[in-house]
Amino acid sequence: MIVDVHAHYHPRAYCEALRPLYREGANVGPMAPHPDTDEEAHIEARLRLMEEAGVGLQVLSPAAGRAPYGEQEDAAVAAARLGNDIYAKLVERYPDKFKAFVSLPLPHIQASLRELGRGLDDLGMIGVNLYISALDRSVAEDEFLPLYEEVNRRRGIIFYHPSGNGICSPYITDYGLSGAVGTSLEDAAIVLHLIAKRIPAKFPEITFIVPHFGGPIPMLLDRLNNQFSMRSRDLPELPKDTARRFYYDTVGHGSHAALLCAWKAFGAGHILPGSDYPVLLSFETYAQTFSWIREVEIPEADKEQILDRTAPSVLGLRA
Repeated sequence: MIVDVHAHYHPRAYCEALRPLYREGANVGPMAPHPDTDEEAHIEARLRLMEEAGVGLQVLSPAAGRAPYGEQEDAAVAAARLGNDIYAKLVERYPDKFKAFVSLPLPHIQASLRELGRGLDDLGMIGVNLYISALDRSVAEDEFLPLYEEVNRRRGIIFYHPSGNGICSPYITDYGLSGAVGTSLEDAAIVLHLIAKRIPAKFPEITFIVPHFGGPIPMLLDRLNNQFSMRSRDLPELPKDTARRFYYDTVGHGSHAALLCAWKAFGAGHILPGSDYPVLLSFETYAQTFSWIREVEIPEADKEQILDRTAPSVLGLRA
């Protein structure tokens, strides 16, 4: 079955709880006009779209700009707890249709460790959702290491998602490119930061999932081997080898070239179905978000591996 590892869900109460964490006027609401709230009509519409697309299960997380992150610890904790509780209720109602990643109230590490434990142990969530930055600090920085230590102890999963901050660069933000390009550069940045900080070597029991094919990473593996390795001579292995340990989702706006590149770079066994639901509904149907993969000129067995086999295995789900 298709397991969509990258699907967003924005209950209205959760979105309201985010407002104290963001600047006045920030868009932290549902992604109108698409069905992504906890309204009954939206849930029914989501289930219909899943059925039409052949998606057996969605793994839920908030979208860019809707993380429960902020300087106010109490507000961040309240938003994270509320969101996780609402997600868990939907999973409890439809256990065969939805799972969820736990969201954390970063940058507050001790509070995040408590919420991580609550989400995984009490709410039954299947992994941790980490935005690529928290208050514009890469989550590969040393202050976040306790999170990696705990996920590693649990042999758990981390799903990364762009923050939508244009990689903190006016070269992106001043030109309005945070969505079109910035998110892919954030994806690449977290891969590079994890490699540079040797986090996969330090925490080998973690399963790392990066969206959008890892941005430009598939095109850069050999260059990284040459130039990255020259500057970071204490890496435990070639950057290419570390990058190939990660998993990457298929959100590529239907680009055959992107899938072909990622397939050659990482192999079908490290590519997972993802939709960025409901973002791409502005451009294509939910069914098309996955059906285009069957049109790409790769072996049929690899298409089946990508669409039906790898995600259940990686996430520990029944196929």
